[in-house]
Amino acid sequence: MIHRSGGGTMTGNKWLLLLLFIGSQARASLLPSASGGGSMELGLVRGHSWSVEGDGGPKLELTREVLRHDVNRYKMIISAKHRRESAPMTRRKAWEEDYLNGNAWMEAPMTAGRDYGIGEYVVQVKVGTPPKKFWLIADTGSDLTWMRCLYDHQQPRGGHRPGVLLPAKSSTFATIPCSSHTCKVDLMNLFSLSRCPIPSSPCAYDFRYMDGSFAKGIFAYETISVDLTSSGPKKLERMLIGCSEIIKGQTLQPVDGVLGLANSEYSFTARAAREFGGKFSYCLVDHLSHKNLSNHLTFGSRPQSRSPLLGDMQYTKLVLGRPLNPLYGVDILGISVGGTILGIPVQVWAPNSGGGTVIDSGTSLTLLAAPAYRLIFGALEASLSRYKKVDEKLSPLKYCFDSTGFNESLIPRLGIHFKDGAVFEPQVKSYVIDAAPGIKCLGLLSVSWPGVSVIGNILQQNHLWEFNLAKGKLGFAPSSCIYI
Repeated sequence: MIHRSGGGTMTGNKWLLLLLFIGSQARASLLPSASGGGSMELGLVRGHSWSVEGDGGPKLELTREVLRHDVNRYKMIISAKHRRESAPMTRRKAWEEDYLNGNAWMEAPMTAGRDYGIGEYVVQVKVGTPPKKFWLIADTGSDLTWMRCLYDHQQPRGGHRPGVLLPAKSSTFATIPCSSHTCKVDLMNLFSLSRCPIPSSPCAYDFRYMDGSFAKGIFAYETISVDLTSSGPKKLERMLIGCSEIIKGQTLQPVDGVLGLANSEYSFTARAAREFGGKFSYCLVDHLSHKNLSNHLTFGSRPQSRSPLLGDMQYTKLVLGRPLNPLYGVDILGISVGGTILGIPVQVWAPNSGGGTVIDSGTSLTLLAAPAYRLIFGALEASLSRYKKVDEKLSPLKYCFDSTGFNESLIPRLGIHFKDGAVFEPQVKSYVIDAAPGIKCLGLLSVSWPGVSVIGNILQQNHLWEFNLAKGKLGFAPSSCIYI
């Protein structure tokens, strides 16, 4: 059992916010917006702790940090899965039918986080009135959108940094009383605290992370401004946010907060998607890209000309709801290496048999249940063994080698086959990764069975991913992700 401050325990899906910075959250019915469909884009910047020294590749010590975060994050996914399996099922019919179609779309810059020294991608949003820019981690595993904030002070102590929300200077900031049903019941699974000095006191939260990091603050409603490509600026009013006044932890320091993109009633996705046709998409630039190379997080129907595709768009079913809720699951049939389907037990891919697979923007590497990992490694080992194996103590990465003379054309292609016929073939560089100058590793991790497998953001790079929540399907296609 994981404990939180305030004397309570974390139950239900409170685990999800713990996932954010340890390598990165139930679902409810959503009502259609009166404004109908549309679209928006938010720019993605890769926030990645695989920072490089000159042109030599990622720093070794930061590679170790990413590994530590991914492993800790996975432990939380597994421990929470058992609790979610007995949780009540939310209404699915409303989720599938409540969205409206539209032609407008909303976008915002999104880049790799390499230059921020973290393991996720970062997106720019504008919060408050007048609007102020914030760089937030784009996390498909988080319910809550929160940012650095100073509620109790008119001015920041010790000066004013750009990425701090000042409620006293925003005309649209509104707190949630701690005595309200919203605080005591609705936000219980988002770490709301039971303390309530007086009925009008703000509803407080206290996030505690596995690595000792934490964020404390209050819940509020605030306006988030976005730029519509079709009709100019648009305001998303009364968005639930977290105003975090106290933040501790190395991973939390380089950015201004988190953009919650989970399959959840209170996430940014829930509000933005239902206003823009029930879908969102992103195209992840190479994970070692600098922050001057960006693409966009888009809500609505994004013109393909923005990031030209290098192949046909394929579609597969999104597995939403219990027991993977509020993460985004996919229905895998099997995995091939060099065109040959491996004999991985079908239970590995079945959520109700101890397995299942999720696609996650907040995990860097791809984690595979042990039965799948063993067969995949065995199929790749012959092509990797031609290079000199090195021991840089990069556990749990099991195979690293001297990359001198490396030729990726000699590495068999990996294929993820979905039950409905779609096949995802990542680039070789997405699973044979740079770990340090002159060193490459098989960028797949083995996790215990039974257990959920996770498709991380490095494997997703250089592809467009479209999450169509209205129709319950996931689209993907190869792309340079160079924004035009």
